[in-house]
Amino acid sequence: MKIWVDADACPGVIKEILFRAADRAEVEMTLVANHSMRIPPSRFIKLLTVSSGFDVADDEIVKRLDAGDLVITADIPLASEVIDKGGVALNPRGELYSIHNIKSILNMRDFMDTMRASGVQTGGPAAIGQSEKQAFANQLDKFITRYHKR
Repeated sequence: MKIWVDADACPGVIKEILFRAADRAEVEMTLVANHSMRIPPSRFIKLLTVSSGFDVADDEIVKRLDAGDLVITADIPLASEVIDKGGVALNPRGELYSIHNIKSILNMRDFMDTMRASGVQTGGPAAIGQSEKQAFANQLDKFITRYHKR
């Protein structure tokens, strides 16, 4: 099992949680981004820099993903592809995407895109608060614990 991070849009506070978890649990984690970023020195944490372009990082994650891997992303279409390939997707706010909820979440995302395209102001997501950080850390810990029990 590996952890893949859609790192361009991943909040710094979530990356810090991931860095600590990868080292503590000794789980290989790769951040995929289209620009260089600072990562801590660790034998478990890698940075894969891809070229700029629409969905280049997403496509690279899906290409390298194995069934059972965990992907950290807020990108709902990427989460859907991850699930289709047998992976698990976790939103930085702690929402676990699954075969049971991804289609309705994708439909809502498409609806909101349509609303924005027609001029409706929908606003963006609120900043990540303590409850979202805790929800994320809890989901990550559950996933890692399940992995280590195998």
